[in-house]
Amino acid sequence: MDSRSSDTIAGPRREDVLPDTATAAVKIVIVGGFGVGKTTMVRSVSEIRPLTTEETMTQAGVGVDDNSGVESKTATTVAMDFGRISISEQLVLYLFGTPGQERFWFLWNGLFEGALGAVVLVDTRRLEVSFDVIGRLEERGVPFIVAINTFPDAPRHRLEALRAALDLPDEIPIVDCDARQRASSRDTLMALMRYLHSLAMRRAQQPSGR
Repeated sequence: MDSRSSDTIAGPRREDVLPDTATAAVKIVIVGGFGVGKTTMVRSVSEIRPLTTEETMTQAGVGVDDNSGVESKTATTVAMDFGRISISEQLVLYLFGTPGQERFWFLWNGLFEGALGAVVLVDTRRLEVSFDVIGRLEERGVPFIVAINTFPDAPRHRLEALRAALDLPDEIPIVDCDARQRASSRDTLMALMRYLHSLAMRRAQQPSGR
C-alpha cells in the first residue's frame, strides 16, 4: 500500500513543544465507524502537526471493509491519529483517533487505556456503523458524548429520534459538529469536558459507600 502518513519530522517546532504553563494533560479518544470523519477532526483541531497512519485503500480491502455510503474514500486509518489541543493555559488534551474498520478494532484496547472520555462521531447517512462503537464504549465504561458530523447530503433528524435510534440515555449529550472546522471541533471537545466535569461533580456529591 502507498503510505499517506504525515511527513517525517526533522525536529520539534516551537508550537510542538508543550507550554510551560500546562499542569494537566488528559487523554481523549475520537471514535466512530468507517469514514465518519475522525482523521479530519484530529487534523482540523490539533495545534501541532498531527500524526496520522493513513494508507491508500487497495483491492485487498474489497469484501472486507464495508465502505457503503463512502465509496469515494481513497485512504483509511490503519493504526491511529494523534493530535494535541490546549483548552486553557493549564489544561492540554491529547487526542487519539481510532481506526474505523472492524478488522482494526483490536487496536482499540490500547488506545482506550488511560482515556478520560471519548467523542463518538456519527454520520446520519449510516447510523448503523455507530451501534457497535457505542456498545464497546459502554462495555468498557468509557464516558462519551455523541457528535453528529456535518455532511452536505446527510439527513437531519430530531434530537429525540437520534437518541432513540442510537439507544442513548437522556444524560449523554448529543451535539452538532463540522469536523472540518477547528472551532466546531474544539466546541465538541469542550462539550465533552463539561460532561466529564458534571460526572465528576455527581460522583463527588454521592454519599460515601455508594
